[in-house]
Parts: sequence; C-alpha cells; structure tokens
Amino acid sequence: MKKYFLSLILCTALILLSLAGCSGNSIPVETESTGSLGESSSQESSSSEAAAITSTSSTGQAEVQPEEEAVQTGLIAEQILNGAEGPIHYSYYLPEGYTQSREYPLMMVMPGYDMMWFGEDSSGSNLNWRGFRCWTELPEDMIVVSAQLTDWGETSARQVIELTEYFIEHFSVDPDRVYGAGYSAGGETMSQAVAMRPDLYAAYLHGASQWDGEFAPIAENGVAVYIFMAENDEYYGSERARAAYNGLHAAYEDAGWSDEEVDAVLQVEIPDNAYFNERGITGNYHGGGNILFEDESILNWIVSHHK
Repeated sequence: MKKYFLSLILCTALILLSLAGCSGNSIPVETESTGSLGESSSQESSSSEAAAITSTSSTGQAEVQPEEEAVQTGLIAEQILNGAEGPIHYSYYLPEGYTQSREYPLMMVMPGYDMMWFGEDSSGSNLNWRGFRCWTELPEDMIVVSAQLTDWGETSARQVIELTEYFIEHFSVDPDRVYGAGYSAGGETMSQAVAMRPDLYAAYLHGASQWDGEFAPIAENGVAVYIFMAENDEYYGSERARAAYNGLHAAYEDAGWSDEEVDAVLQVEIPDNAYFNERGITGNYHGGGNILFEDESILNWIVSHHK
C-alpha cells in the first residue's frame, strides 16, 4: 500500500512537470530594426519605378529607360555660353516638336558688324535679321543658332567653333549636316571657322564678305561653299568674291577634283545693279546683299549637302 502511494505521488509529479513545459510562455527573440532607412529605401524603389519606363533587353532582363525631359522650342533669345575665349552671346531656335529621338540639321549663322555685341543695348539685335529667320522657315526642321560676337578675327572664329561643338554635344544634331552662314563681318569670322575646322561643316554660305580663312582645308574636307556678292558692293567690292572663288577652285583642283565635281560644291553669284533694282534695292548694295536670304534656291543648295 505504501509502495502504491509512492508510485502515485511520483506519477503526479511527472505529469505536473510535463504540463509546465508545454504551457509556459516563450521568451521573445530580439531582431535588428530596419528603422526609417529601411522604409525610405522601399519607398524610393517604388517611386522610381513609377517615374521610369521599363523595357526588356535581348537578355530578358528589364532595362529602365529615363523619360525624355520637356524642352522649350521656338526662339530662345539672348543666351550666354561662358567659353574658353570669354562669354559668347547667342540666340537659337528649336523646331516645334523637337525630340531627342531624331537628329536635326544645325545652322550656325553669324550677322554683320551692326548686329554684333557692343553691350546690353545691342543684345538681341540679330533676332529679326532675315539671315537668322530664313532658316527657321524652311520646310525641313532645323536647329538654328546666331551669335553676337565681339570681333571678326581668330577669337570670334574659335568662339563659333566652340558654340558649334556645344550644340552638337548638348542637342540632337546630325553631325553630317552641320552648316555655316556668315554675312559681312560675320562672313570674315565664318570663313576662318570653317577653314579651321572643316571636319565640322558640310556647307557654308559666304555673303557679302571677304574670305579670311585658308582654302586648302576646305577642299581637303569637301566642304561645299556658295559665295554671294553684289557687283557694286560699296564696302568690299566684287573682286574679293572672285578672289575667294578662284582660290577655292584652285584648292579643289589641287586636291584632285574635276571641274564637274568642283561645280557641284562651289558656286559664286555676283549680281549687277539691275538684279537689285528689280527687287526694289537702288542703293547700298552691300546691305542689299541680304536679299540672298530670300532666295530659297540658295538656302536649299546649302542644306542639300552632307558630310
């Protein structure tokens, strides 16, 4: 009997110990808190996915394509580029519907002395000039740039080159269709710029000016040139136009071009007084030479050339 009670007590103790092990509260395990950093990382990930366009690459992995930023189009006036030679004052035109998904021809056009930079009072004096506006009115969309420089020598030529390279780098430009045009003092500048970097320009319109650049680099790089000068230009005289044409023609011949090939890339037009009189210009034939920018056949000849 005594043994029975001892066994009963032992069994009861074992049962109580077993119940205590099963019903006891577990001790919580500490975990490292992600804190606010973990939360913001998640939010940034979801917001960036919402703001981007995804596509699938050939490997099957998703690629994130940034959305194209909205760009102001039309005339963007009186800008300044802080260049190596000093500040460059310029204005430019972007065609409506401009997009980085295609490439556009680029025209760099430099005005004459009266529209150069002489301080704030002269700012924007080139904006209504036909030599600038005419390119914006062609059927084909183009980027058009006009700078107001401070001289017509090597400094201004280097600034034109720097501004050209800036637009090629920062805008959607077709590098095979970069053009130049210069009038009067602007022609002296552009003839040097095109000769310094003939690799940049496909064609150049030289209006009522003298040629200050070299000839050989033009021919060696196949740059097309159209020269326009009034027969009785009061400032330069038509002989400077003929000298430029003859010098360029000889350079093309030295480079191995036939006469037929030269004619395709080199043109000269020297109208007499009657040409201007018929168009209402009876004096100041130098200034009247701006009429060339009304001639779409000349403009289209320039933009028809490619590198």
